[in-house]
Amino acid sequence: MGIPRKGRILQNIGSSWSALAVNVVVGIFLSPIIVHRLGDTAFGIWVLIFSVTGYYGMFDLGIRTSIVRFVSKYVVTKEADKLASHVNTSLFTYSVMGLVAFAVTVFLTLYLDRLFRIPAALQPQARWLMLMAGCSVALGFPLGVFGGILDGMQRFDLTNWSGILSSLLRAVLVVLVLRRGYGLMMVTAITVIMPILTSILRGVLVFRLLRVPIALKYVNRESFRQMAHFSAMTTIAIIAAQLRFRTDELVIGSMISAAAVTYFSIGVRPVDYAQQLVASMAQIFVPMSSELEAGGQMDRVRKVYLAGNRACALTVFPITAVIVILGKSIIEVWMGAKYVAISYPVTVIIAIPVTLFVMQAASGRILIGMGRHAQYAQVVFAEGIANLVLSILLVPPLGIVGDALGTAIPMFLTTLWFLPRHMRKQLEVPITVFLREAYTLPFVLLLPVVAVLLLLQNWFYPHHLWQLVLQVTAAGIVYGIGLLWAYKTGRILKISESATARPVLGEEVAAASALRDRFGEEA
Repeated sequence: MGIPRKGRILQNIGSSWSALAVNVVVGIFLSPIIVHRLGDTAFGIWVLIFSVTGYYGMFDLGIRTSIVRFVSKYVVTKEADKLASHVNTSLFTYSVMGLVAFAVTVFLTLYLDRLFRIPAALQPQARWLMLMAGCSVALGFPLGVFGGILDGMQRFDLTNWSGILSSLLRAVLVVLVLRRGYGLMMVTAITVIMPILTSILRGVLVFRLLRVPIALKYVNRESFRQMAHFSAMTTIAIIAAQLRFRTDELVIGSMISAAAVTYFSIGVRPVDYAQQLVASMAQIFVPMSSELEAGGQMDRVRKVYLAGNRACALTVFPITAVIVILGKSIIEVWMGAKYVAISYPVTVIIAIPVTLFVMQAASGRILIGMGRHAQYAQVVFAEGIANLVLSILLVPPLGIVGDALGTAIPMFLTTLWFLPRHMRKQLEVPITVFLREAYTLPFVLLLPVVAVLLLLQNWFYPHHLWQLVLQVTAAGIVYGIGLLWAYKTGRILKISESATARPVLGEEVAAASALRDRFGEEA
């Protein structure tokens, strides 16, 4: 017997948050060790190279998302032949993309010193780092099919627990090699090998659960056309995401220095962790909305839209408050006082627009799940271009702060102006209803947290870990009490029936009634 829907949702969210918690703890623990052992420049090269290989995500072409959508569909409809065709066609296409990524890696490895300002003494290591990271990502394309299949089956728990095992093992190995005196190359080797082993483990799990046949005879044009039709706009969204979040390090590395990348990375890392936390929860809305929309249950899609974004806000609001109010202390305790003056302004500038973006994380996932993400993808792509242009223009006069502003300004426009209005058109939920249902409760619960943090800041400024933990714990207790009250009173899950009904229907009935009255009077 399958897990009930609510139980499955809680299981997926719980495992996603567990995986992210492990990644955050590992990142917080490893980052200062790596920075202080390798130095600012070497760590900056590390971040820069992995930002470059992050652009390989553009070769995905939306295939991963199509796997999630169609696997979830064909598993429910029990169309085994179509499932096998889609999986094998995706695997073949991914293999071709992996070869393209390998060719790009070879090119970048040869010309790396001409693209970025890397000290001559570190250029050989940087080239090997580029080659290793690029080859790992290239191999990860075909292997990534198995993770997509698990997500399409809504077995995020298996994806997440395998990721947890990988993260913990990676952390242990990195600490061991650093203590034994090894440097950047060995740390890179561990970092690129672990995802490959994790993907192989997921492949074993897939074959135990689904037993999808793998053979060239299942690769066909019809599945490719179906995949390409769905993935076209998803590809634009993927490219937009790369422009939105991956250009910063490249611009800084090419226009300032590798060391400056380290300062920028430290500033944005707390915000990245908050974004990942919400994204790990929001990913469940892709197969969920796909399944509901296919069954014609649009009222439930609207409920997922409102409740999902409320959950995103409940998650990110208190984290943003901690990051903004305690950001200086976080950076000082985590990485060292010398990074505060330069990195903290980046943290604040990035935190606000990213919060506005992730508090609506469910919206984008629902659009993808329903296959209605074309216009959204185009707008986000335009935002990414604007991000790149503004960053290039603002870095010379303002440094890394200018790059942060280049990211923040276009994101404000997308999140505040476009996305709520676009969702109103797609789901016919008025913006006022959306704001009331999704954000009233999170905002009310946030106010006591902000008050407690500001009062504690006036009492004493935390310079040590125990002081920081004390303030965060106090704020967490206050927020936990608020959540408990909301849960006990039923407010945390309650969505009014009128909010999920189709509003336009009421308007059409009223208009028809008015016309009848008018014609009746004239008669």
